[in-house]
Order: sequence, then structure tokens, then C-alpha cells
Amino acid sequence: MFFRRERQKTRTFQERLDALKAAGFSVTPQGGATRVSRGECAVDLTETKEGYRIDERAGILIGGEIGILVDGGFQKFLRTPHGVRKPAVAAHLVALHDFEGDLKEALGETELYNTALGTVSSVYQYDRVKDRDRGVPKRAWD
Repeated sequence: MFFRRERQKTRTFQERLDALKAAGFSVTPQGGATRVSRGECAVDLTETKEGYRIDERAGILIGGEIGILVDGGFQKFLRTPHGVRKPAVAAHLVALHDFEGDLKEALGETELYNTALGTVSSVYQYDRVKDRDRGVPKRAWD
């Protein structure tokens, strides 16, 4: 029949890595994961039976670690797994947004509306709601 749809071919992990290299990303093995980076942005991918898994959201490289975006309510910060915290500036947010969009395109993922609008934080830690579940929160003047 001429109305038959083509079957979607699932790409292997290595084919996806080759597509990332062709799109201008640097791909380097990091222990059990593969680090994909471009400029100061990076993300770690892990091979699975279904294809791949992104360990954390993409972030900015700080001293060899990936600093994820944390929304503090009044400002966005970059935080590494070892606790290094650095304020995020507009250039970081623009670079991160472009990196995530190009990464999804190279991997063959669909771009969702809410993530296409701007940079999405990994963690939201507003100072006014901190400790509110434990009774009366500590006030700044206390």
C-alpha cells in the first residue's frame, strides 16, 4: 500500500554520539558516562537499553564539574555537586539555553514549548519558603 508509514528507526547510542560530534559538540568518556560539551556548557549522558539517559540537566562547567542552575527566588545560581556556588549571569543563561536546544536537535528529541521559551532551572530554592514545613521559619531579624 502506498499509505504505509515508514517505521521509525531507533538510533544506537554510538549513532547519537556521532550526530553530536557532527553538530559541533565535544564528546569525551567520563567513567561510566559520556560528557557532551560545547564552550562552557556540558551534560553527562549514560547509555541504557532504551538508548540514553541524561543524568542531570545541562549546566555550566565550573572546575571540571557541571554546575546546575538553581533558582533562589531573587537570583539564579550555579551549584556543583561538591557545593561550589556561583551567581549565574545573563551570558550563562543564553549559552545554556542555546546549548540545550542544539543538544535536543542533534539527539533527535522534540523541543517542548515551556523549555523553548527560556532557561529552566533544575532546583527552586526560594528563601521565603525555606523551613516553612518545620513550624515557624527563622526570620532574618532573629
